[in-house]
Amino acid sequence: MSKGLRVITNHPTGQTSSIDGPAYVRIGERVRRLQAEAEQLAREHIGVFTANLLQAQRLAEEIAVGGEAYPPGVREIARRMAEENQVKLQALEAIMARR
Repeated sequence: MSKGLRVITNHPTGQTSSIDGPAYVRIGERVRRLQAEAEQLAREHIGVFTANLLQAQRLAEEIAVGGEAYPPGVREIARRMAEENQVKLQALEAIMARR
């Protein structure tokens, strides 16, 4: 009788193990840990992005109501940007709240 086929993985240490062996489990755990770390870093990056959008919105609001010192076209662009950023910030918050 012939033996059944087995999947063999190469471990970074040079060892080989079957798919149900300890090296395979360690790799799976490592993948899950790296995925969790990547998700955490992405959340932090989104936080920085959101903070920068908020800062840009505040700056745009200041320029929009800055009076005659700013040209009318600049004030109008700033006003629109402030409104658009508010909508984008709300969308980001809603997306992140679902996670």
